[in-house]
Amino acid sequence: MAMQASRLLGRSLVRSRPAVLPRSSFSRRLLSTGTEGASAAPPPPRTSLWKRFLQVTGTVTLVTLATGTGLFFVAQKDRTPGVQLPHDPTKKTLVILGSGWGATSLLNSLDTTDYNVVIVSPKNYFLFTPLLPSVAVGTLSPRSILQPTRYVTRHKKRQVTVIEASATDVDPTTKTVSFADTSEIQGLVSTKTIPYDYLVFAVGAEVQTFNIPGVKENACFMKELEDAEKMQRRFLDCLESAAFPGQSTEEVKRLLHMVVVGGGPTGIELSGELHDFLEQDLRSWYPELAEYVRISLVEALPSVLPMFSKQLIDYTESTFKEAKIDILTKTMVKEVKDKSVVLQLPDKTIAEVPCGLVVWAAGNKSRKVTQELMAKFPDAQKNRRGIDVDDCLRMNGSNGSIFAIGDCSATSYAPTAQVASQEGAYLARVLAQIAKKDEIEARVQELQSSTEPEAKAERAHLEKRLAKLEKIRPFKYSHQGSLAYIGSDKAIADLPFFNGNLATGGVATFLFWRSAYLSTLFSVRNRTLVATDWLYVKLFGRDVSRE
Repeated sequence: MAMQASRLLGRSLVRSRPAVLPRSSFSRRLLSTGTEGASAAPPPPRTSLWKRFLQVTGTVTLVTLATGTGLFFVAQKDRTPGVQLPHDPTKKTLVILGSGWGATSLLNSLDTTDYNVVIVSPKNYFLFTPLLPSVAVGTLSPRSILQPTRYVTRHKKRQVTVIEASATDVDPTTKTVSFADTSEIQGLVSTKTIPYDYLVFAVGAEVQTFNIPGVKENACFMKELEDAEKMQRRFLDCLESAAFPGQSTEEVKRLLHMVVVGGGPTGIELSGELHDFLEQDLRSWYPELAEYVRISLVEALPSVLPMFSKQLIDYTESTFKEAKIDILTKTMVKEVKDKSVVLQLPDKTIAEVPCGLVVWAAGNKSRKVTQELMAKFPDAQKNRRGIDVDDCLRMNGSNGSIFAIGDCSATSYAPTAQVASQEGAYLARVLAQIAKKDEIEARVQELQSSTEPEAKAERAHLEKRLAKLEKIRPFKYSHQGSLAYIGSDKAIADLPFFNGNLATGGVATFLFWRSAYLSTLFSVRNRTLVATDWLYVKLFGRDVSRE
């Protein structure tokens, strides 16, 4: 029995002994277990949507606060100009006539410490004329494209006298300028004559009607701010008159036929803006009249936009055709009546076209004060287009004391805002050079009587500098390209590109057109107002109420 029990015990011990695995199999199992453990690590905790929302909100809030603080700082700096230097009796007097593109560009670049500057203009503001068509249909507020002249002058180092008056006479013999207050409210003194050492003549031009009967009496212009406001009032008046009960279909069609005369950028942009007004607003507020609105563009030349490439002209014409804007080329206006316009068609036949509104955007001519100034130099001023100037923009016959820039001058360049702006910036550099020359001449005059060796050496040095300052580089215009809005959120651009031109059109060009105009505006205030107006119209549409 004892032996049997010991055998059973030995068998159980053998059975309970753990089996020994091969080393390679054991290590393989360990590696497999480790890998599985690593891959089975718990995933990172997911960020809740609420936390993400708070992070985005915080970032947007910080950016908004930073941007708002920066704009507030810039606005306050613009609103609170510092103390200026008073007029210096030892400095020469520079009189600037006008406050348009040329005069404002000159004023922006001019160092007023070199002169006692006086500005005389019938308007105490600068008008950004390329956006006038947008004002005419309510896309922009009138105040958005105005910049007060004093905004520029109060930020200069030396005081600049701003006088709101119209120049009536320039006497080059006595070097005096006469002007008169032409505003509605006048004081006891409304006329004045002041002397000048240098005169910048930048009075611009007025609308050329070619002596066509009825243009002044019955057409709207697109030259000044009041012209755009008048056109907007008359356009809305035509709409309300057409909506009056009992109007015949023929009378409704007449009232809603808008005729734009002039195929340049102003006429093209105005036609495009009118089309946008029709499609984006009038169809909602005047659905019974929208189908009767008709826009016709009249141009005497064979094509519109002659300053653009043929490709862009064709693109504009095709866009207008899609928008149902009639383009009448080789067509001349013979008369503008109260309720119609008389046209001479390409085949020389005469047609009287009924219409409710005629907008005249064709041609410029010299103002009366410009013609009278030219008449005082009969031998040197014979150009009927404007004042003849030399390569340095000095008026021929004035002995270098009168400069003419902008539309009032007759140069080889087109009378555009871009040309006038570059002329103004160029003239600021010329006037700075002349101021240095005058200062050196005065110093040389003082040293004439001195016999000291130091004085002789200084005089010789100054005479060398004076010889260099006598040479003035001529004005050279650098064309930066041409832009025009053609409606339907499309624009065209003809830009210089290396040795050729880059012609482009479409929605992307429209965005470039807007960004280019925003950057061209002179102040942050104007940029903010224009951008806000564009956003407002995009969200809420144009206002159709009539004052």
